[in-house]
Formats: sequence, structure tokens, C-alpha cells
Amino acid sequence: MIARMWHGMTPEALGDEYLDYLNATGVPELKSTAGNLGVIVLRRTENGIAHFLLTSYWESRAAIVKFAGADIEKARYYPDDARYLLELEPTVAHYEVVVGQEVFS
Repeated sequence: MIARMWHGMTPEALGDEYLDYLNATGVPELKSTAGNLGVIVLRRTENGIAHFLLTSYWESRAAIVKFAGADIEKARYYPDDARYLLELEPTVAHYEVVVGQEVFS
């Protein structure tokens, strides 16, 4: 299992609105992509900034290609992301899940 981790930051005042936007765009698309095993969105607010960590879980790197395209290291953004995010981080991180796979069984 592969975990794909993306980080984004919004002004704290836009945090709830951005979460709604994530739940209307990226989260359902991730969940509906063949090979996706689940999605978790975490939020932490610090010094007026809402940090989002979106982690999606995948059967394989080949499955991630179905969502992300051939360059799976490149972050994928939606049309209104630039309206909310303080920067568009160019890449994501991938990790092999070595403990905790039973959570997604």
C-alpha cells in the first residue's frame, strides 16, 4: 500500500471554506478513482494559518497514475485552489505503508 501526502496552507479565516471545497472536489475524486483505498484530511491551525495534510492510500503506484497522471510526484490542483491556498506546492510525497494496513481492510 502506498500513502500519497499533500500539504496546503490557507489563511485561518478561509479554513472552513477550503475544507468544504476539498470535500466537493479532490476528496470525492480521490475516493472514486480505481485503486484508492481511503482518504484522510488533517487540519492544524497555527499563527493564523490553517495547514491541511491530505493523505490518500493506494493499492500501488500504478493506481496513483489514474488520479495524478504519469508524473505522480507532481501535485494536482483544482481551478479554485489558487483562490484559497497561500502557495501551490509543486510536489507531493509518497510512502510505503509498512504498519497499519489493517485499518484499510
